[in-house]
Amino acid sequence: MAKKYSLDKDRIKVVLLEGIHKSAADLFISNGYNNIESFPGALDDDLLKEKISTANIVGIRSRTQITKEILDEAGKLLAIGCFSIGTNQVDGHAARQMGIPVFNAPFSNTRSVAELVIAEAILLMRNIPIKNAAAHRGKWLKSAANCFEIRGKNLGIVGYGHIGSQVSILAEALGMNVYYFDIAKKLSLGKAVACSSLDELLKVSNIVTLHVPETPLTRNMIGEKQISLMRWGSCLVNASRGSVVNIQALTSALESGRLLGAAVDVFPDEPASNNDPFVSDLQKYDNVILSPHVGGSTVEAQQNIGTEVAEKLVNYSDTGSTIGATNFVQLSLQPNNNAQRFMHIHKNEPGILRQVNYVFTSRGINIAGEYLQTDSEIGYVIVDTESCLGSEIIDELKAIRGTIRVRMLY
Repeated sequence: MAKKYSLDKDRIKVVLLEGIHKSAADLFISNGYNNIESFPGALDDDLLKEKISTANIVGIRSRTQITKEILDEAGKLLAIGCFSIGTNQVDGHAARQMGIPVFNAPFSNTRSVAELVIAEAILLMRNIPIKNAAAHRGKWLKSAANCFEIRGKNLGIVGYGHIGSQVSILAEALGMNVYYFDIAKKLSLGKAVACSSLDELLKVSNIVTLHVPETPLTRNMIGEKQISLMRWGSCLVNASRGSVVNIQALTSALESGRLLGAAVDVFPDEPASNNDPFVSDLQKYDNVILSPHVGGSTVEAQQNIGTEVAEKLVNYSDTGSTIGATNFVQLSLQPNNNAQRFMHIHKNEPGILRQVNYVFTSRGINIAGEYLQTDSEIGYVIVDTESCLGSEIIDELKAIRGTIRVRMLY
């Protein structure tokens, strides 16, 4: 039979915010999704509620905050795409309770962030920030004092994930000695050496770079105690999350001279848009490189992110596959060729799967395939049937106690 969708693709509304690269819209369009509304920046809460109330798919970057209050207005929302590494800008738990998977791009800007970190490490070790600031003020600071090659120096990487490991590869290629610490056991790349604790890494490193997510464990991970363990004349780079470094502790270390310099790309409080002022206690220090959260902001990274997240959203919409969702159970699914597909998201309670199956077996319908994944809170079951059922079966599936969301592809 000719494949149709429970909701025609032309009626599936995609809302893309914050100037997401056009590669995302191009991919949606190439897959038949033409109802796309794009905005160059973040929206205020009232307009966001208005737009999300009619959207089936929403794409955001880091400035938009999708809270439970916002989600309460999202009666038609199927999925959220975070066109970024992190997803902390979305209340993932609230979204899961509503049957809304959240997708992100954990890989696509890895190289861009890693390159910036290495570039900043070189500039800091050469004392370029101070010399640059002086030159802009008409002063000529030609001196080798406090200027070092990075070859042979120790780079400490906190968080040895996608970005941290890429930084490791680039640093070793430049002749650095690489040390890393991660709470999970990771395979060392090249000659990188795993440290048994954060304290051990801080003591041995000339440069420390942070690549950890925002969690209760990482909040103020680098404070006065940790900085006091760092070598005199060492440097700190933070391109992870603004909450990871205690800014007051950092300013104290800069004042005392313990740190030769720092590079900071993320801040505890960041402007909502380019039109809003940026204020930080670090602005008075010439030996600090300040950048406006642009670690992954390269043309190449944004293009890759646009494609990566849009592919996941299209795949979920087309097949129900949740591979890559950060808040949802993981099911990998192929297209439902020559079969109707029903997707039932429900509370993880006893007896629900039996009731879902009964809806079909009571009609004498053969189930061609069934896929189930659960966690402690929700269950997600896919049922492929050799049938041509109408929308009335959706109402029956929705009536099952504990049902969160039902979709049909046919």
